[in-house]
Amino acid sequence: MVKRLCLAIGAGLSLSAAYEPLALAWLLPPAVACYALALRGLTVRRAGLVGLAFGVAFYFTHIAWMRTSIGPDAWAALSSVEAAFYGLLGLTVPLLRRLPAWPVWLAAAWTTMETIRSGWPFSGMPWGRLSFAAIDTPAAPAVAYLSMTGLSFVLALAGFALAHLTEGVLEHRARGQLVRRGAGLVAVAALLLAPALFPYQVSTSGTTTVAVVQGDVPGPGNNILYDSLGVTENHVDATVALAADVAAGRAPRPDFVLWPENSTATDPFRPGPVRQGILEAASTIGVPVVVGALVDDGPDHILNQGVVWDPATGPGERYTKRHPVPYGEYIPFRRYWDPKFGQLALISRDMKSGTRTEPLRVAGVSLADAICFDVVYDDVMPPQVRDGAELLAVQTSNASFIFTHQVEQQFAITRLRAIEAGRWLTVASTNGRSGVIDPDGEVVATAEPRTTAVLVNEVGLSSDLTPAMRMGPWPSRLLAVVALLAVVWGGVAYRRGRGTPHRRGAGTEEDAVRNSSTPSPDESTRVG
Repeated sequence: MVKRLCLAIGAGLSLSAAYEPLALAWLLPPAVACYALALRGLTVRRAGLVGLAFGVAFYFTHIAWMRTSIGPDAWAALSSVEAAFYGLLGLTVPLLRRLPAWPVWLAAAWTTMETIRSGWPFSGMPWGRLSFAAIDTPAAPAVAYLSMTGLSFVLALAGFALAHLTEGVLEHRARGQLVRRGAGLVAVAALLLAPALFPYQVSTSGTTTVAVVQGDVPGPGNNILYDSLGVTENHVDATVALAADVAAGRAPRPDFVLWPENSTATDPFRPGPVRQGILEAASTIGVPVVVGALVDDGPDHILNQGVVWDPATGPGERYTKRHPVPYGEYIPFRRYWDPKFGQLALISRDMKSGTRTEPLRVAGVSLADAICFDVVYDDVMPPQVRDGAELLAVQTSNASFIFTHQVEQQFAITRLRAIEAGRWLTVASTNGRSGVIDPDGEVVATAEPRTTAVLVNEVGLSSDLTPAMRMGPWPSRLLAVVALLAVVWGGVAYRRGRGTPHRRGAGTEEDAVRNSSTPSPDESTRVG
């Protein structure tokens, strides 16, 4: 059992290394394979324990950025919840491994686990989905065909197919069986890599010129509230300077300007210097400015919004953040528990969730907006694309995480969203990392973190839908049904097989004990 726990912990650490900052994506299939190998032959309860060890090793390291940026208590609590999902998945492994072609069913279960933890509890935490590690690999173009969920499924399937082949080698299976298992692995690899040879191409229906403003954050750089008025002034000054460059012929005139999340931390609809600054910026540049603003919603609530501010008509359409962060932007069940300690004491008002699924209309362009963590959720940008969005935008602050690897992890996910949707994507951040990304996920322009910069780029517009956008939420729904049916089928097979001898390697640890006259010292304790 100790060896299995060590293998699971090593696999979890390897999976974490597949993401930024190391981005060793080639470790992903072996890490998933080792997860399956560590649980091989175990009873249900032991499989859950080993799966939990994997989850702890993976998630505590994957979001280690939260420990220093938000606090060790929030990091430990969230990591523990997310790690538990890998333990729960482990409980199903002994059942699913009773089925023929078990890598398929286990891949469906893994992907369904990712879907569930991405939305629950509260708004969930999608960070750590397998697909998010695929940027800058030959598998990245597949997301336009498969969606984020479908890509996770195929990546998981590749890992479990590798485990299936490895088991055959360890068990000295007949050559014919090894060839069949190897052929299955090759087929999955071909499914992943074929889109790199034939990337999905969307037609361009026009162009627009966007100015992305990164104003920078005064003071230590990791606290928007240190000088929130200074943050707004920085973005106003950068926009006014851009207007001067346009007037002098040093820069092209943009069709609209994109400011980041928290470019104003004071309600811009109230009279005061923040509102005056926005009016000055919009009137000077002479085009709409999409402002990232915190907007009051009564004495107890607040909204995180992207507001289209026209130089002539003033504020117009708004997008409200769909997924505020629990215990970061609101306190769940505050009526029953209102903490007044640590970082939680700073959350005096709860942030409400938005419901908008149609794109904003900005300077004649249909713009799909997402605010910060919204970009990792499947119910934010894809519905806006299906509703006609021609261009994508992410307004983010990231100031709290500026000294951590969260910034690069989020930027990698953002690049995948551009490929998935087949759209140009613009990112505005307060102090990093802002950029312009093309539909192939390539970074066309970017600004150095903790600097003031303006990126002015002509970008393409499109109304075509990639296969991923056409499928919508159906991959998640179908895989969930498949996983549920497989678990039920596997549970029946598991109960029937507890007293039945099985071929070598197919049964559980309990079967080995029952059917062997000399049980192994490491495997002779019955648990589960």
